[in-house]
Amino acid sequence: MPDEHQTNEDESESVFIDEDDVLDEISIDEEDLPDADVEGEDVREDNGESEPDETSSSLDDAIHTFEGHEDTLFAVACSPVDATWVASGGGDDKAFMWRIGHTTPFFELKGHTDSVVALSFSNDGLLLASGGLDGVVRIWDASTGNLIHVLDGPGGGIEWVRWHPKGQLVLAGSEDYTTWMWNADLGKCLSVYTGHSESVTCGDFTPDGKTICTGSADGSLRVWNPQTQESKLTVKGHPYHTEGLTCLNISSDSTLVVSGSTEGSVHVVNIKNGKVVGSLVGHSGSIECVGFSPSLTWVATGGMDKKLMIWELQSSSLRCTCQHEEGVMRLSWSSSSRHIISASLDGIVRLWDSRSGVCERVFQGHSDSIQDMAITVDQRFILTGSDDKTAKVFEIEAF
Repeated sequence: MPDEHQTNEDESESVFIDEDDVLDEISIDEEDLPDADVEGEDVREDNGESEPDETSSSLDDAIHTFEGHEDTLFAVACSPVDATWVASGGGDDKAFMWRIGHTTPFFELKGHTDSVVALSFSNDGLLLASGGLDGVVRIWDASTGNLIHVLDGPGGGIEWVRWHPKGQLVLAGSEDYTTWMWNADLGKCLSVYTGHSESVTCGDFTPDGKTICTGSADGSLRVWNPQTQESKLTVKGHPYHTEGLTCLNISSDSTLVVSGSTEGSVHVVNIKNGKVVGSLVGHSGSIECVGFSPSLTWVATGGMDKKLMIWELQSSSLRCTCQHEEGVMRLSWSSSSRHIISASLDGIVRLWDSRSGVCERVFQGHSDSIQDMAITVDQRFILTGSDDKTAKVFEIEAF
């Protein structure tokens, strides 16, 4: 496939600002960066023998199991301000808000006519967005469970939902090849981003709020100016992905995107110029999750080849491989970058030492595949949603 890096950046570097002027610059706190030169950081190709015993199928390590759903749970979310306040959504067209430790939901969020596949709390914790395969995003008051707005417009199912880092703007990608942005306070559509030729499978605002990045089943990454709706650049073709994107993550300094695709490739792109600056070669199946470490030292990738891989960002070299029994669906870094948690289709959550690749703890309890995972804001609890129709809460020490 020919090289098709197209750059059409706005030379004026205009800053997108909503009515509340929420787009101030942010900085990275480097005080807690881990020491990259730690003893015992060998590449470990197979850590299965070092894992704690996983043989007891009846073991349930969960401190709480929520059984309010009647079908697969596709999405879970944790409030960014209250470590006990969480949400779940599933194939029964329902979403719930509930508190960790309570056996009954506080609010049932009714109205979707198809599976609820995306959930996201606003960054101030006041609102919850739910996205469904019915093509609708619903905005809820997180304190009362009351429906505030129904955001419609997309002609296909919602793939994902994200909030602006500093304002009440909500972004969603759709199966109809478009991305939509609404003012969640007013319930008003602000922009529709068109240009992808297949489903928009992943996307987000950059942490500084000035740019939008979207990935598509058409194999392309697009970088957008939120204000003008202009596609600032498109990354597609060699040496980028040859098949559709499944996931992406944006670095905390808003300069890099790591993306994974169905053919198992992982690439790191500089979104200022559209250049592929790293290719992480090693997976043999579809990539389901990717993530920069908070220190911007490492990148983690998980896929259907049953592997969680941790890479050195600067050199694109493999640091360690963490072996699973089934495909890896979700990953989450600790704030210190010293640990990483993974959730797998084998129904098990694992806590790994990211420096050595050793599995330090396993959390069992689900009887079927885990589809989604979230970590509470205090990093004390792991929330999971599963094909077994339950959400479970596992307790860990702040990691």
